[in-house]
Amino acid sequence: MRILIVGGNGTIGKHLVSYFSQNHEVIIAGRNTGDVSMDMASTKSIEQAFDTAGNFDAIVVVAGEAKWALLKDLSEEDFYVGIRSKLMGQVNIVRIGLNYLNPGGSITLSTGILADDPVLMTSSAAMVNGAIHSFMLAANLELNQDRRINVVCAGLVEDSKEKYRDYFPGHNAVPMDKVVNAYSKSVEGAISGQIIRINS
Repeated sequence: MRILIVGGNGTIGKHLVSYFSQNHEVIIAGRNTGDVSMDMASTKSIEQAFDTAGNFDAIVVVAGEAKWALLKDLSEEDFYVGIRSKLMGQVNIVRIGLNYLNPGGSITLSTGILADDPVLMTSSAAMVNGAIHSFMLAANLELNQDRRINVVCAGLVEDSKEKYRDYFPGHNAVPMDKVVNAYSKSVEGAISGQIIRINS
């Protein structure tokens, strides 16, 4: 397969690149680094990236930003950070990417535990994650039978536990091999319309 990994140089992305590269051709898209340049907050940038990179058998998104702060401190513009990047960025990758997805291909989006189990300062991120779940479920109803779409929803991953430990009191870190397996299930398996939740 020819696989596009958006955010392939990130915390989870680099593990996915290492895994999928063993048996597939992997192209990395990133805002600052990668084989092709893609700014998820820019529809034009997404279109240019696909025009440059061509067609794929699988598209995986492990990127996107959202503002973390207490609700009382979040402005309307702060909410739009997550809406433009992680939410509409993934929506637009699906919308545009379907034109470059080969028959039998799949798209895998990424959210996180905040959709189901939010913590303090995550009203924006939790909102975005929940919206992506709903979008995927609805989009799946309209895909042809030879196209698939799923979401991987992971808890706090091992490689981020030191950075985010204080934000997730009592949460057990998810081993990275379980995270990689979830993406493998979506890309190399046959399921569609699924929220693949990974807990420790």
